[in-house]
Amino acid sequence: MQNSILKSVGLHGAIGALLLITADFHAPEPTVMEVVLNPQSNLDENVVEAVAVDQQEVESKLAELKAQEQKKKREEEARIRDLERRAQEAKEAREEEARRIKKLEQEREAKETERREAEAQAKKARAVEKKQREEAEKAQKEKLEAEKAAKAAADKRRKEEDALKKAEDLRKKREAEEKRKAEEAEKRRQKALEEQLMQEQLAREAAARSKVRQQQVLSEVDKYKALIINRIQQNLLIDDSMSGKECRINIRLAFNGLVTQATPLGGDPLVCDAAMRAIRIAETLPVSPDREVFEQLKNINLTIRPSF
Repeated sequence: MQNSILKSVGLHGAIGALLLITADFHAPEPTVMEVVLNPQSNLDENVVEAVAVDQQEVESKLAELKAQEQKKKREEEARIRDLERRAQEAKEAREEEARRIKKLEQEREAKETERREAEAQAKKARAVEKKQREEAEKAQKEKLEAEKAAKAAADKRRKEEDALKKAEDLRKKREAEEKRKAEEAEKRRQKALEEQLMQEQLAREAAARSKVRQQQVLSEVDKYKALIINRIQQNLLIDDSMSGKECRINIRLAFNGLVTQATPLGGDPLVCDAAMRAIRIAETLPVSPDREVFEQLKNINLTIRPSF
């Protein structure tokens, strides 16, 4: 029975400890109830002492757990405060950096404004300097131009005086030259007239001679054309079907009368064939030793008409 009581007391103590461990420590401390299973005065003193000892261990364990939980809570609160502190410091650092950047930007803008103003002032100063330099150059240029104009005017007057003198001398010289030229021109005119009359006489004589020569050449050309046609007709084989028909042929001759080319230009085919055959048989045709006559015969067009 004593063992049963001890087991019962131990079981109740364990249940109470578990409840204390899992309970919220912020809640009021639980009241430990003392269970007296047998209020009879005849309980063993050892059992009472054992219950008292177990109760003290449970309270000690609860106090230890509570202390640990409070320590963890304090540590967590300290960690949270540290995080909040670091977050605040980071925020303040960011704000400080933002203020520093803003200040730097303001300083940069101020320097940029100052630089622009300085550039504007420098540009204005350069413009003033340029204008002054241009005005000085203009004044110097005007001075030089005035001096140059005065010198040019003096030179012009001197040149005009020299020109007048030269013009007068030239006029006199020109009059003398014109007189001389007029005399020479008259002589040349007389001589030219005489030469013209002589040339006209020579031209008339040359024309007469040329006309006679042309007539001679034409006569020789006609003569040799007749000889060439006669030579072709001597070799021409004809028949009655060719009566009243003809053929035009172009003939090209070498200086010795050799036929270099013969081409029909149109006409009766039979007459053309017979004429081409007769030319090939002849091989050479009569030509004049006279160069002018030959030049008009070396490329000629002939009309071949068979004669019966």
